[in-house]
Amino acid sequence: MKNGAYYLGEGRCEFRVWAPTLKEVAVHIVSPDDRLLSMEQDEQGYWKVTAENINSGTLYFYKLNGKNDRPDPASDFQPKGVHGPSQVIDRNNFAWNDTNWSGIPIEEIIIYELHVGTFTDEGTFEAMIPRLKDLVELGVNAIEIMPVAQFPGERNWGYDGVFPYAVQNSYGGPEGLKKLVNACHQEGISVILDVVYNHLGPEGNYFPEFGPYFTDKYRPVWGEALNFDDQYSDEVRDFFLNNALYWFENYHIDALRLDAIQAIFEVGARPFLQELATATDSLSQQLGRKLYLIAESDLNDVRVLRPKELGGFALDAQWCDDFHHSLHALLTGESDRYYQDFGKCEHLEKAFKESFVYSGQYAPHRKRKHGNSAKDQPGEQFVVFSQTHDQIGNRILGDRLSKLLSFEGVKLAAGIVLISPYIPFLFMGEEYGEEAPFLYFVSHSEEPLIEAIRKDKQNEFKAFEGRGEFQDPQSPETFQNCKLNWEKKQEGEHKALWGWYQRLIQLRRTIPALKKLDKESLEVSSIEEEKIIFLRRWSEDSQIFCIMNFNHKDVTCPVNIPAGNWQKILDSSETEWMGAGSTLPDSIESAQKLTVNSQSFTLYEIKS
Repeated sequence: MKNGAYYLGEGRCEFRVWAPTLKEVAVHIVSPDDRLLSMEQDEQGYWKVTAENINSGTLYFYKLNGKNDRPDPASDFQPKGVHGPSQVIDRNNFAWNDTNWSGIPIEEIIIYELHVGTFTDEGTFEAMIPRLKDLVELGVNAIEIMPVAQFPGERNWGYDGVFPYAVQNSYGGPEGLKKLVNACHQEGISVILDVVYNHLGPEGNYFPEFGPYFTDKYRPVWGEALNFDDQYSDEVRDFFLNNALYWFENYHIDALRLDAIQAIFEVGARPFLQELATATDSLSQQLGRKLYLIAESDLNDVRVLRPKELGGFALDAQWCDDFHHSLHALLTGESDRYYQDFGKCEHLEKAFKESFVYSGQYAPHRKRKHGNSAKDQPGEQFVVFSQTHDQIGNRILGDRLSKLLSFEGVKLAAGIVLISPYIPFLFMGEEYGEEAPFLYFVSHSEEPLIEAIRKDKQNEFKAFEGRGEFQDPQSPETFQNCKLNWEKKQEGEHKALWGWYQRLIQLRRTIPALKKLDKESLEVSSIEEEKIIFLRRWSEDSQIFCIMNFNHKDVTCPVNIPAGNWQKILDSSETEWMGAGSTLPDSIESAQKLTVNSQSFTLYEIKS
């Protein structure tokens, strides 16, 4: 650990901070007493001191050049927020009882993304623990937590974090996160943590006062670019490499979701992400359990996934936006923004077959050619979804599919994600058709910044003109309106939808043809003018056939199913799932003309 306050026990603590260009740095203890500890600088620019009479709970700043008191960039905890003192914690005093936990193989995970502040009324880590049994009952075995690095105030998506090592105080701090992870592992749930290595937030960002953490070589969308390739970049890279290992080692996190890697800017022979993968693999071997790195990437570039020997970054998996966009455009008919590049059955057909829809051809929205082919990459390297925090929250009303589609359309969306040959991903509440929005929200304290954010979001939402009224991100009401309404899970269509998701997950886990994430053992075809897609997947001793109708009316069409004893095992139009009643037979023996219900999802399995 090269940065931060490391409590050694028995009242001793080592403080280390990187500040290569400063002339003087001291630790300013502000509680329980007030004193100044001089530090010495080494040849790499690290200032350090090992101090006595420092206990867990001690509050401190770093005094820079004898003037300003600033929090520790590698602070473990900011109990008084982004402008307050850092707190020494004892990283070894938590009683873990997950010794036998070995994690879940990535090809078996069902991911459930959540935001701590809106998942429960209390908005804390500990308040989430009683809900874990609901997720287990549903069939979820991995939660993905939106960023928890300390941000300003109490309301934020998490991408404005300014202390990458410090766990958000309003969520429950380090102790609360450890309790949650411990409880997850007891329930058989892996924990994926969303981390941000492409920028830091604007308020409380004191990093430039310590050293050249940023570079002006690039012009990123979000603030200044982190310095991964300019002068002094070795120590900046180490800061974030160590941060990833910190979550794995100190919080027993199972995987990291790497936010928007296309915004990590560098030019060099040693890509940061490749070094991160190497370091993570090394730690995996030390710990005796596989740790995973999952990228959010807008690049459609298989270098993200390929092994280092082939020039890749060797990350374990990445989000597949093309799958989402293909599905969303077909379901909603939307053609604005990036959805103009999608909207045909052939797009979703290709997403099923190859993952990337755009694999080098011209993309109208981008006004350039985009992507390369992922045809040969295995299914477990791609995460697919019908909804995420971004795809909901970057809409003017933050409206979910439950507000955009009919009940039949919502069931269809769920079926498509969960029978895909990829890693399925749900966004909190979608499993019961939550109707509360997920809007963009913040709680900054600086009025010019607040106004700038308002204007920025208003400009962003011009594409939604006429679709609703702008919601103020700074308003507590905006945040409050995003809280989940768990009681709906027991009511009407919400209850039926929850059962539908549970059944889909159960089938995915028990039918070999669905369980194996293999793009080779797959056939997909479509009738474009009727908006119908057919999917067949198989393994050695198992075979399924799926009919997906995106049309808003019933369609009679030829169904070219291979000969065999095909039995219907799931149909969204059945009254069990609050449908109008199915038009499809319970069994099929050969290709024939059939009438398919509007916006329906039907699954057949071959029986011996």
